[in-house]
Amino acid sequence: MFDIQEHLKQLPAQPGVYLMKDKNGQVIYVGKAISLKNRVRQYFQSSKNHSSKVVSMVKHIKSFEYIITDSELEALILECNLIKQYRPKYNVLLRDDKTYPYIKVTTNEDFPRVLKVRRVSKDKAKYFGPYTNTSAVNDTLEIIRNTYPIRTCNIDIDRAIKNNMRPCLNMHIKKCVGPCTGNVNKDEYNKMVEEIILFLSGKEEKLIELLKEKMNKCAIDFNFEDAAMYRDKIRSLEEMMQKQKIDATTSDLNQDIIAMARAHDEACVQVFFIRNGKIVGREHFILEGVMESSRESILGSFVKQFYMEQEYIPKELIIEDEIEDSFILEEWLSAKKGQKVTIRVPQKGEKKSLVEMVRKNAVEYLEKFSDLNKRKYEKSIGALDELKEILKLEEAPKRIESFDISNIQGVDSIGSMVVFTDGKKDKKEYRRYKIKTVIGPNDYDSMAEIVERRLKYGNFPDLILLDGGKGQVSAVKKVLQANGVEIPLWGMYKDDKHRTKGLISQEKEIELDKTSNLYRFVASIQEEVHNYAITYHRSLRNKSLTKSVLDDIQGIGEKRKKALLNHFKDIEAIKKATFEELLEVEGMNKASCESVYNFFRKG
Repeated sequence: MFDIQEHLKQLPAQPGVYLMKDKNGQVIYVGKAISLKNRVRQYFQSSKNHSSKVVSMVKHIKSFEYIITDSELEALILECNLIKQYRPKYNVLLRDDKTYPYIKVTTNEDFPRVLKVRRVSKDKAKYFGPYTNTSAVNDTLEIIRNTYPIRTCNIDIDRAIKNNMRPCLNMHIKKCVGPCTGNVNKDEYNKMVEEIILFLSGKEEKLIELLKEKMNKCAIDFNFEDAAMYRDKIRSLEEMMQKQKIDATTSDLNQDIIAMARAHDEACVQVFFIRNGKIVGREHFILEGVMESSRESILGSFVKQFYMEQEYIPKELIIEDEIEDSFILEEWLSAKKGQKVTIRVPQKGEKKSLVEMVRKNAVEYLEKFSDLNKRKYEKSIGALDELKEILKLEEAPKRIESFDISNIQGVDSIGSMVVFTDGKKDKKEYRRYKIKTVIGPNDYDSMAEIVERRLKYGNFPDLILLDGGKGQVSAVKKVLQANGVEIPLWGMYKDDKHRTKGLISQEKEIELDKTSNLYRFVASIQEEVHNYAITYHRSLRNKSLTKSVLDDIQGIGEKRKKALLNHFKDIEAIKKATFEELLEVEGMNKASCESVYNFFRKG
């Protein structure tokens, strides 16, 4: 038994990270502290100054653990990693976990290429981005490749020249000058690369001026073919410039402009990405669990979680309000970038106007988000609140896991698990199980087996819903008790027409109103877990006809087995078939019919 008061006495007065856990050992909050001793003790002192969110969290804390670090900076980095790992219910969480593409110019190669990549490496190549609009990246690459015939392959140029390798189609259609032939001047090639870098650096006007000079010179020299080529390049670049955002600032700094709008338990953070003085993209991010959190705390949580995942760090973060841990965050971001990063909160001037523009965009998006998702909210979060009331749960279930058992051709059984997080399908958490310990079609024991196997992996749900009745519930209840786990457990039972009817436990049966959001929500879970199993069946059948009792019958190979199942649909119909009915199946002769007929009637 974990004695909280006793463990509080043992806390060190050193920096570190603490993890609060509930009765099931699940991490429900991660925090950092300059002094673990002072910070963690505050939670268990008088609750007079605590927010209702903290009061609720403390009620659920049954144990805690801590990790000592050498500095507050180490504690911040560890806190970020642990929040990402556990996604605790009482932390402010960034819902969007996005990575953005970059354009890479491989200047570390003799004949550079231009690529779209997702990661920035320390390889002496040049990187441009990140870009929030992937289609814009693709358009940019297309214009570059149509304008400049540089290579796109990754072959070893020296080896290609040495082995006299035949050039690819791109050279023949003039999409590449063909450095692999050995006939390309490296300086001439690099001039093209320099122009591409000029373009990607946001200096399109200078590049266009340069191309116009070349075009005019070709025209004066009556070299109209090359002049037309430069004219087409200029048109492509001007078209691309039209698609880009207007100048954001006269500065050439790389900056991210960050502002926020909030409503109820959600916040929308809007970020404008400025590279070389131009707005190259913008993106919104939704944070959850912000109720009663300060703006400083929410924005601080965003900066930590967002930039933990980003390869590229700009030179400046321009933020609407002061944020928690701003000095330590500057130190962390500077260390990650390898040069000084500044966090600024502008009070006036152009940067203040930029922040105000970004904030208006955040407000607008949050309003649209609320309007567009109102019905979705009612069907998901609203249904969870109904579920909490009708099942008398302490809190609305954040994570729901649902299980189903299905049989394949009367022999193999599989189990499926689907997960709903915050009322939405969480498909990356879905799992399938092949039944290992149960012989024959026994839904109760099979359901008990897969739930017991599931419990070994922790991160327990707030509610378990089984596709089945009281028998399945009783079997799984024994498993929970044997493992010392307390999780609300209900079955989803159906009516005579095989439609969802209600919820059932060992003690109670609740019929649901078919017009309610709750009914539609539960029915969608039951349908999802069932369909997930059916999809698995089909994939197994497509790979090969799964194990069947027909495999044990002499004279019945894969073709006849498939023909029998296609004709009779299932094993039970084959068992009951007469000799004459078996003879009607394509590919069956008298000997094979006798084998099947006698097999199911022996003993």
